[in-house]
Amino acid sequence: MNTPLWQPSAKRIAASNMQRFIETSGAALAKPDYAHLYEWSIREPREFWAAAWDFFGIRAQTPYASVVEDFERMPGARWFEGARLNFADNLLRPEHTAPAIVACDETGRRRELSRDELRREVASIAKALENFGVGPGDRVAGFLPNGAETVAAMLATASRGAIWSACSPDFGIDGLLDRLGQIGAKVLFATDGYSYNGKPIDSLPTVRRLSGGLAGLEQLILVPNRDERAMREAFPEATVYADLLETDAELAFTAVPFSHPLYILYSSGTTGVPKGIVHSVGGTLIQHQKEHVLHSDIKPGDVVFYFTTCGWMMWHWLVSSLASGATILLYDGSPFHPGPEHLWRIAERENVAVFGTSAGYLTALEKSGFEPCRKLGLRSLKALLSTGSPLSPSSFDFVYAGIKSDLQLSSIAGGSDLIACFASGNPVLPVYRGELQCRALGMDVDIFNERGESVRQQKGELVCRAPFPSMPVAFWNDADGSQYHSAYFERFPDVWHHGDYAELTEHDGLIIYGRSDAVLNPGGVRIGTAEIYRVVEQFEEIGESVVVGQEWQGDVRVVLFVRLQPGQGLDEDLIARLKTALRSQASPRHVPAKILEVTAIPRTISGKVVELAVRELIHGREIRNLDALANPEALEHFRNRPELAQ
Repeated sequence: MNTPLWQPSAKRIAASNMQRFIETSGAALAKPDYAHLYEWSIREPREFWAAAWDFFGIRAQTPYASVVEDFERMPGARWFEGARLNFADNLLRPEHTAPAIVACDETGRRRELSRDELRREVASIAKALENFGVGPGDRVAGFLPNGAETVAAMLATASRGAIWSACSPDFGIDGLLDRLGQIGAKVLFATDGYSYNGKPIDSLPTVRRLSGGLAGLEQLILVPNRDERAMREAFPEATVYADLLETDAELAFTAVPFSHPLYILYSSGTTGVPKGIVHSVGGTLIQHQKEHVLHSDIKPGDVVFYFTTCGWMMWHWLVSSLASGATILLYDGSPFHPGPEHLWRIAERENVAVFGTSAGYLTALEKSGFEPCRKLGLRSLKALLSTGSPLSPSSFDFVYAGIKSDLQLSSIAGGSDLIACFASGNPVLPVYRGELQCRALGMDVDIFNERGESVRQQKGELVCRAPFPSMPVAFWNDADGSQYHSAYFERFPDVWHHGDYAELTEHDGLIIYGRSDAVLNPGGVRIGTAEIYRVVEQFEEIGESVVVGQEWQGDVRVVLFVRLQPGQGLDEDLIARLKTALRSQASPRHVPAKILEVTAIPRTISGKVVELAVRELIHGREIRNLDALANPEALEHFRNRPELAQ
């Protein structure tokens, strides 16, 4: 489709941070527009990243001596050598009268912290961490809900030059130990419980097993969320979070090198033990500033929301918007409790400017029948971001028809691997149906075919051809770097292979067709799973689905599993309509050989459908690390299906 769904007005373009950055870089550009800015950013990386550093006003106690050394090494480039800075310093420094944090949950609780209040809380926690012996390079773990205390604990950790790593409280004990058990944490922040979908959940038994299973743990700090008295009685030896705040302390920041570790994130772990991905202070900071200030047009005083948990990469992305002077809105609980309108009423009340969520949430919202635009004004809302999986074209239609017509809809793509985006939104570019707006500045993104050749308007492997600041420092416990190398550089030497099946469009946007390791290959024709989902999602009878390839008679056949909406049945008519739609809207190759009903679809804790686990299960192969799944019991619906033997 050549007609955009949304086009920014000339006034909006002129007022955007992106346009201001284009104008300040104008002397270096052949033409002052985004296309030329992007080309300059990858052709002249030293000039671009230096300009970005200055534009964002990044604060460093010691200035950098060079922007990048050994840029030709992939991996191996060294960014902003000589700079010494502190992550928390940059997030807490901006002044604004708007709150720093507004934290809500599904029970209706609301907590607000001004910037001064947040600084005081961080200072007190940091002083306690200092007293506990936490310093640069030490690890601090979190087992916490998405609340203000989690943000303050992370910032206090960062202020000490220590490393933060967290999991949300819906993780099971095996998944927690697989992750946090790797890193030798000195301190653990843990919650006594949380609520989800109206149900209070006691986390104290998990806390006891977790704290007892972390080798080297010296201090347990409990953050009450349900019953503080019961928590204190159960753990009389632990420190309680509120007690840390009773002592006033001066805010202090330990300066560390640009490449100093800040976070340990984890791979999904659905096919093995999760890998600990180590991200740097400076790389995280400058990438997030670029994506917030330029690509999302976040300005001081804007309220930024992302529906996430503290174990997902997008929580870290959200919190970094404090460096832009924004207010971050946190939410803990089910997005549909007590009803589908809940998040949107909060967004209206809090004057949210940037609303972030997942593609799966938008699909579920549409099927719920609730259309925010019919009930709410959402006057402050200027951008809606979606990630986690490809956003279907029909969801683009729903956003503009059911949420807001004048809106920058940004389907974005990246991941925990880079704690950033390869493809981002853009306030100065149009939005086309089904497309991610643009390749992100400074990211030399391309599409390769099977032979490693660059292709345009063809499906292939999403790659990045040059280093970028937020490449992982390392994988944890990977001394020789072999796991790191095999994860990204085994397929195409000296080129980052991301594992997404994608296409660069005529508009220089991107279409993501799904994970390339889940690509279907019937008759030797490669099909992205998202191509099937975007058709299936149009059927009101279907709640969600998962599609996999089954090895069959020397080839691969496509098998589609569907979870139906209440009161619906998988009859011959629905199967016929599904096949007809897939044949006409996609191709005959996209039509499944089998369409089968299940009562649940397995997902990771962060909400991603686990196609690979389903594929392994239907072939009778072992599924490892079930604790990576939010609902491992759902796998039983796929085991020993007689229909798959026919």
